[in-house]
Amino acid sequence: MNKPMLQCRAVTKRYTQGILDVEVLKGVDLTIGEGERVAIMGASGSGKSTLLHVLGGLDKPTSGSVVLNGVNLDQVSSSALAKLRNKSLGFIYQSHHLLGEFTVLENVAMPLLIAGLAVTEARVRAVELLQRVGLGHRIEHKPGELSGGERQRAAVARALINKPAVVLADEPTGNLDSKTAEQVYQLMLELNQELKVSFLVVTHDHELAAKMGKVLHMEDGLIVS
Repeated sequence: MNKPMLQCRAVTKRYTQGILDVEVLKGVDLTIGEGERVAIMGASGSGKSTLLHVLGGLDKPTSGSVVLNGVNLDQVSSSALAKLRNKSLGFIYQSHHLLGEFTVLENVAMPLLIAGLAVTEARVRAVELLQRVGLGHRIEHKPGELSGGERQRAAVARALINKPAVVLADEPTGNLDSKTAEQVYQLMLELNQELKVSFLVVTHDHELAAKMGKVLHMEDGLIVS
């Protein structure tokens, strides 16, 4: 097993509101090693997206622990957690979540600027990565001027700009046709191999799952395989 980049132990997540009491995660154990590619599949409502939110520090577990790059997320302040997430995690969603009022270059450079990098250096790194994902000719365009596949490639570039330890992807090809989805897979695989970034991908797409190194199944709040 490669060095563990992201681990959770006995993670539960319960939502209570009035008389409503739902246990979404029921004691999940998971370890993602350096450079590993893992897909999680399962029916809607099995807890996949909730698990991704907890692993990404977007939501606190009700019990259990999450350790990212050696740091227990429960034991850091919210500002330290925000810094750690910006440095060590990349996020890709089904909908690209690019900011419409900014250019593609500005969108991709933003995590670097948040981390305190100088504007000139952030721009240089963003341009390099955008060329790498085939968008060098689109850097000054706004997201609304791009095709769906181009927007998703820009989102992949933004997720990778900080050279994170782990990229968490929630249905990253869910809105794409099969040809464009294939291009996005290939891009993720190449960057995984080149940069040794670990990928944890929640997907309903069997083809995408088959390209990952390991496929896990979630059922009723637990990883069953």
